[in-house]
Amino acid sequence: MYCKFYGLKEKPFNVTSDPAFFFFSSKHKEALSHLLYGVNERKGIIVLTGEIGTGKTTLTRFFINQLEKNVKTAFILNPYLSDTELLDAILNDFGLVPKEKTRLGFIWELNRFLLNESEAGNNVVLIIDEAQNLPVGMLEQVRLLSNLETEKSKLLQIVLVGQPELNDKLNLHELRQIRQRIMVKYHINPLGDNEIKDYIYHRLSAAGAGKEIEFCDDAIKEIMDFSVGTPRLINMLCDRALLAGFTNDVKKINAGIMKKCIEEFGYHFAGGRQ
Repeated sequence: MYCKFYGLKEKPFNVTSDPAFFFFSSKHKEALSHLLYGVNERKGIIVLTGEIGTGKTTLTRFFINQLEKNVKTAFILNPYLSDTELLDAILNDFGLVPKEKTRLGFIWELNRFLLNESEAGNNVVLIIDEAQNLPVGMLEQVRLLSNLETEKSKLLQIVLVGQPELNDKLNLHELRQIRQRIMVKYHINPLGDNEIKDYIYHRLSAAGAGKEIEFCDDAIKEIMDFSVGTPRLINMLCDRALLAGFTNDVKKINAGIMKKCIEEFGYHFAGGRQ
């Protein structure tokens, strides 16, 4: 609606996980380095956690785009599956069609694929998003998949991405075996106050904005207090502010506009600072 008014190619503050808008905050840089290290060094199981809206899925998609051509990936977005459905989804994402639709048939086909890829000098990565929703039994199955290996290296690198509850689940006594196999672990924190302004203008620039759009410093302070550095909340508020600017025929977003947008959301929604 407002893109033409601001001269934008697309909406800059969509909440979809578009890697084209990935912002290199200090924490996201560190997280990306941990992911790349874990995969390139074939460390087996890697865990990435962060609160809701901190950009885990966007980071994961950006990470996938950074991998070399010899790295094959499967990305599971919906972990609400049975044991066999999960295996079927993994094989399907790798482009595999097992001869037998049984658990044994799935494992056999996956192992064959992994051995062939290893012999070809390729690396294989399985990424499971929202992994905090995996039942204990499914996490144990993930551990068993991590056992697929040669004498020298892991055949399958596994990245578990989830909310902090994932760590709570992995600390359960019955999951101590998978916990011992986690070689790389990182938790993403929200953006720092000194990064929020850069984040906003980075997304505006990625959407094709020129210098005509301005978020005043007092407006950015309101965003800081509302969002507590959570990228998704920043996006939601900035999107609403651009709509308000369009409605009022202004391209300079000030604290007054921002306060009205915050009132529309309800301050309790953000869990903001007092």
